Amino acid sequence: MESSDKIKALFIVVNAGYTDTIMDIIRAEGAGGATVINARGEGSHHEMFMGITVDYEKEIILTIVDEATAKRIMMAIKENAGWKSPLHGICFLMPINDIIGIRAGTNEFGE
Repeated sequence: MESSDKIKALFIVVNAGYTDTIMDIIRAEGAGGATVINARGEGSHHEMFMGITVDYEKEIILTIVDEATAKRIMMAIKENAGWKSPLHGICFLMPINDIIGIRAGTNEFGE
């Protein structure tokens, strides 16, 4: 198990259907891959259609990257897929204290 303050979990939340756009961005910035999680968004405004609440479909793209790559990805998301774009993208980082089972191309994350 490797412990490092330099490894981050980057979460990117976008409207459903835009995962390919985000994957192109993160791969261009150096991420090797990601996990896509289907989600539902809820906010203060609910839309109703014939008495049924319409939820906003979201996708969460999770990638594990080093801190420098995470910052490049976040800047690219801000510029190309941010809140004011049709993707309504937001992203945030979380630190990873310990990690098992991830092998980067450079063997940076251990066995």
